[in-house]
Amino acid sequence: MLERSAGALTPRKMPVQARSAASVDAILEATLQVLLDLGKERLTTTRVAQRAGVSVGTLYQYFPNKRSLLQAVLRRHFDTILDAIERVCKEQEGRPLEAMGEALIRGFLEAKMRDGTRSVALYSIASDVEGARLMHTLEARANRAILSMLESAREPLARDPRVVASILQGAMSGVSRRLLESGARDKDVQELRDELVLFVCSYLRACASLPSTTPS
Repeated sequence: MLERSAGALTPRKMPVQARSAASVDAILEATLQVLLDLGKERLTTTRVAQRAGVSVGTLYQYFPNKRSLLQAVLRRHFDTILDAIERVCKEQEGRPLEAMGEALIRGFLEAKMRDGTRSVALYSIASDVEGARLMHTLEARANRAILSMLESAREPLARDPRVVASILQGAMSGVSRRLLESGARDKDVQELRDELVLFVCSYLRACASLPSTTPS
């Protein structure tokens, strides 16, 4: 059973040297491998340390327990996806809305579904390690990137950019959740991606042509 103390989720210390960072990376990768091979119930700090090639004492220098390990792996996964979103949004600044929408969806799903097996495994542990709270914090970061991109578009939006950004995030989140919960095949991912691109681009096109709802 996973511990419930919120404080116990915080890593004991952060790596400050290359060797320490390499050890943490090895531990997190080993955690994911054990999770995939044995499942969360059989995952232990001892097994993770053995897979990572470090002592249990070294592991405990950074992670106080199993639950903190799992949350760190989940956070790393989220950070990878958010890095992709921020990169796409920065690259798309100043471009047409539809180009922004297509690039955003393709970049997001490529990062999210690059390794479907890993994504499914991490999705399955989210509720055990306060994944919703973590996701809420990280979604704010994604929202800022998307909003900044939209505000730079060649065509002015006729809708509040904050609302448009939230709608885009909701669509992305809903489709990715469906893919993970259904165990979608590569073909299914491609089909849903193309449909989501169509949906988002149509929505953005409408947002640029509808009468403005912003109070004068």
